[in-house]
Amino acid sequence: METRITVRRIYDRPSRSDGLRVLVDRVWPRGVRKEDARLDEWLRDVAPSTELRRWYGHDPARFTEFRRRYLAELGQPPHREAAQHLRSIARDHDLTLLTATRDVEHSQAAVLAQWLD
Repeated sequence: METRITVRRIYDRPSRSDGLRVLVDRVWPRGVRKEDARLDEWLRDVAPSTELRRWYGHDPARFTEFRRRYLAELGQPPHREAAQHLRSIARDHDLTLLTATRDVEHSQAAVLAQWLD
């Protein structure tokens, strides 16, 4: 059975088809109470470093370079361990990667989804 990986905003209403819901942001999203988030896990260490996140600034013109740098970070501790944990989850379960980012297509969650495939 092939598992499915999707990317959604944490502000979107949960769906029955989400599978396991994992927040992949380093910073907790504004306006979301932890008890209302309906998460299975918050995997902060898989998120880009603070330095990379600040450099990127969600500027789509920087996305290609952001993607390259972020994939390089995933090979370094503690990102590597978190990424491998996420990969093991995706092997056995449908998975929804959650982010607070408005532009989901140009987010670390989108990079992770491609990396997991």
